[in-house]
Order: sequence, then structure tokens, then C-alpha cells
Amino acid sequence: MSQIKPSADAAAQLIARLATRVREARKARGLPRRVLSEMSGVSPRYLAQLEAGEGNISVLLLQRVAAALDLRVEALLAEDVPWDRDLQRIALLYSHAPADVQGKVRALLSPQDPKALRAGRICLVGLRGAGKSTLGKMASTALNLPFVELNKDIEEHVGMPLSEIMALYGQDGYRALEADAVARVVARHDRMILAVGGGIVAEPATFAQLLERFHTIWVRTSPAEHMERVRAQGDVRPMQGNPAAMEQLKSLLAHRTPLYQQAEAQINTSNKTVSTSLNDLLATIASKKFLDIKPE
Repeated sequence: MSQIKPSADAAAQLIARLATRVREARKARGLPRRVLSEMSGVSPRYLAQLEAGEGNISVLLLQRVAAALDLRVEALLAEDVPWDRDLQRIALLYSHAPADVQGKVRALLSPQDPKALRAGRICLVGLRGAGKSTLGKMASTALNLPFVELNKDIEEHVGMPLSEIMALYGQDGYRALEADAVARVVARHDRMILAVGGGIVAEPATFAQLLERFHTIWVRTSPAEHMERVRAQGDVRPMQGNPAAMEQLKSLLAHRTPLYQQAEAQINTSNKTVSTSLNDLLATIASKKFLDIKPE
């Protein structure tokens, strides 16, 4: 079967467009090329060639450059500019703003009552091992609500296990599937409990959707219990052959804590039985009146 190859003109236009986008994005952020090199791990010489339209960059290196510029790869490649410079700047400012400022921005821009947008949807966020799935299932039974585990919804939709999805699509592809899954869940349910993966908060657009469309509860516990519960589930990989695993977990938790703190409520499952934690979750849902709000 013959392969369809882009014309020389189309390829030249793509390289020139990429060069312009990278150069303008770097300058808009006030980043010297040397600093962008340190942030992306791409050499200054290679970046200079890229910005001059002389480099034929690999996909992996381009992902690094885009991440360092706080952009998605398509923003550098698309024929039509996905976002103009002002919107990119606004997105950058928003992503670095404190949680309370982000909340005010969302409330200001939303045409509807934020609480009405969330209806009776509840989302449990937090690192793996905190108890999201266990408590979510039990709470859904107690409250007679549908329960969805987002990773399993993605597996069912794609038709393959998560490990194969990651191998085939990569991290960026998985994050896109994750965003689509959130949209599907919102379309299907006005009242439900959702448990999501711990890393979803690292994708600003998807996390913003969760905060807008769900009453979010951070299910938290200590790093030691996170690790112990993951091992109790039969996964010994976090500790196996990695003596620094606990420190890495603590660092990850510290990094994500400001994001998890954007949730409307939180419960701490440290040193508590499942029954006690379930009661805490149900009491939080009741006291916050998460199920008393009707969708518009």
C-alpha cells in the first residue's frame, strides 16, 4: 500500500508555522532560549534551529517544548491558531492563579448558577489508595445513586485495559480520553457519584470541568496509608526496587495538595475504619446539601 506523503510546500509551511509559534510563545512568556532549554531539556542550539525553521524536531522533543511553554502540542502545529495570544496569556495566568482566584474567574464567566451546573453530581478526588472507589461504591448504594469509576468507563468505551490504552495512546492520548469520559458522564447523569484517577487534577481543562460540573470532595489520607493500601490491593510496584518510593509519594502529594484543596469539601480517612469514613462522607454530602440542588 502506497503511503501518502505531504507535498514539499505543505511540509515547509508546517515547519515555518512551528518555528513562528515556538518563537512567539517563548517571547510572550519572557523566556530566554537558555531558560526554555533548561525547562524542556532541549539544547539551545536545537531550539535556535527550530525557531529558525531549520530543525526537523521529533514528536517527543516537541512535547517537551510544548509542556515547557504551557501549551498543548496542537497549539504549535495547527494550521489555524487554536487560541490567539491573549487567550493563551489568560490561560497561563489562570493556571498559575491561587485556587480562590480561579474560582472567582469561573463564577464570573459562567452564565449559570455554578451550583445548578453541578446538579446532584458528586466527584471524589485524591491520590490512589485514599479510598475513593471503595467509599464511592458504598455511598452510592446508601444514597441509591449511580456510581462510575472513570478509568473503568474509559476502558469500556475504548475496549481495552488501561495498561494497553497507555501503551497505545500515551499520556497525552489518555488525558484526551479522560476529558471525553468526563463529558460523557455529565451528559448521562444529573445525580451520581464519580471516582477519578489521582492525576486528573494535573490537566487544567479537565479539572476545571470537574469543579464546574461536580460537587468535589477530596478523599485524603497519610502517605503511609496511601502506600499500604495500594500494596494491600496487590500492587507491590510502588515499593519494589525503589527505596525512594515513599519520598516520591510525599513529594507528589505535596505538589498536588493545592489542586486537591480546590474541592468543595474534604474527608480524611487516616486511621479510620471504612465504616467511619463512609459515615464521614455521607455526613459531608448531607451537610453541604450536594443532593438538594436541582439542575437548570
